[in-house]
Amino acid sequence: MSLVGSYVALSKPLAAIFPVLLLAWLRFGIGAIAMLRWLRKPADEAPLSRRTQGLLFLESLFGNFLFTICMVTGVSLTSAVTAGVTMAAIPAAVALMSWLFLRERVAARTWLAIALAVAGIGLYALSRPAASAASVSPQAWLGQMLLVGAVLCEAFYAVIGKRLTTSLGPKRITSIVNLWGFALSTPFGLYLAWRFDFGSVAWSIWGLLLFYALAACVWTVWLWMTGLRNVPASQAGTFTVLLPISAAVVGMCVLGERVTSMQALAFAIALLGILVATWPGRKRLAQHPSASGASSF
Repeated sequence: MSLVGSYVALSKPLAAIFPVLLLAWLRFGIGAIAMLRWLRKPADEAPLSRRTQGLLFLESLFGNFLFTICMVTGVSLTSAVTAGVTMAAIPAAVALMSWLFLRERVAARTWLAIALAVAGIGLYALSRPAASAASVSPQAWLGQMLLVGAVLCEAFYAVIGKRLTTSLGPKRITSIVNLWGFALSTPFGLYLAWRFDFGSVAWSIWGLLLFYALAACVWTVWLWMTGLRNVPASQAGTFTVLLPISAAVVGMCVLGERVTSMQALAFAIALLGILVATWPGRKRLAQHPSASGASSF
C-alpha cells in the first residue's frame, strides 16, 4: 500500500500526458511482458476451475480496471480533500465485506485499528487547505460517487484476492489478473493509441511510465497477494490506510508541500491503527479457520 500511494502520487505527470484508458492499456501491456514466465502453471497447482477463472476476472475488473477509472476520474471532478476523506473508508469497507463474504470474525481490536486509520486520514484530509471553488468541477457530486465506487472496488479486490490465495500462488494470480486488465483495456487503448502522438512524449516520461507499470502491475499486486495468504482480509484492509499516507508523504518530500502539526498528528494516529492491528496476536487471528474457510464468492 505504501508503494501504491507512491506511484499514484508520481503518476500525475503521466495522467497529464496520456488519456486515462490509454495509460491503463500501456501499463497492463508492459506488465504482461514482464510477467510472461509467471503465467505458466506450477506442477503442484490444480487446473483453474470455472469458479476460479470467474474470480480472477472479477479481481481484475474491480481491482484494476474499474478502480483506475473511478479513482482518477473522481479526483479530477472533486478535490484532494474530498478524495482523502473518501479513501479513508477503505479499511472499514474491506472489514465489512470480509465479514459478509468470507465469514471472517472481525475482532474488536481490528475495528479499533480501522477506526484509528479512518480518523487519522480524515483528520489529515480536513487539515489540508481547502480547494478553491474554481478548481472544483460543477460535477463534483459525480466525482464523489466515483470515489465511493473506487472504495468499493478496492474492498472487493481485497476480499476476492483472499479467496484466490487459497488455491493459487501470488505470482500466477498477479499475472492472470494483469492479463485480464490488458484484455479489458485493449479496445479503448487501441482506439486512443491510433489518435495519440507518441513522438511528442519525452524519454523521461517513458522512464516514469516503465516504473509506474512495474509498480502497479507487478510489485504491488505480488506483495499484496503474498501477504493475503497469511493475514485475514479484514486485518489486511487496515494497511490500505498507507495508500493516502504514502501519497501525501511523496507529495511533501518530492513536491515540496509543507507539513503542519495537525497533519503530523494525523499520520501518528493512522500509523497507530496499523500498530494495533499487527500487535502480537496477529498469528492467532491469521490462522483462524474462518480466514480460509467457505466463501460466498
